[in-house]
Amino acid sequence: MTPIPSQRRLVATVRGDVQGVGFRWFVQREAARLRLVGWVSNQADGSVEVVAEGDEEALGGLLLQLWDGPPGSAVSDVDVRHEPARGNLVGFTIRAAAHRGD
Repeated sequence: MTPIPSQRRLVATVRGDVQGVGFRWFVQREAARLRLVGWVSNQADGSVEVVAEGDEEALGGLLLQLWDGPPGSAVSDVDVRHEPARGNLVGFTIRAAAHRGD
């Protein structure tokens, strides 16, 4: 699949109390609502990694939601990197922590 020129990729690492509180399901729901594609995964260090592609406005909306998190979470930091979209993602999935990249 070829990326649409207006599409971007957001790669984020969310730190804080973000595992065991439904954070991945929260991200999946918000990403679907914003019509983004990508994935979310717990990491061994206690963080959550998010990769999402879509238009800038939708990615900005997701970034705001990452800072808020679901009830019970406490986000202390969100490290963000923006890249050109690759166009290789379908849907928005929850991935196992053992999965590396796409």
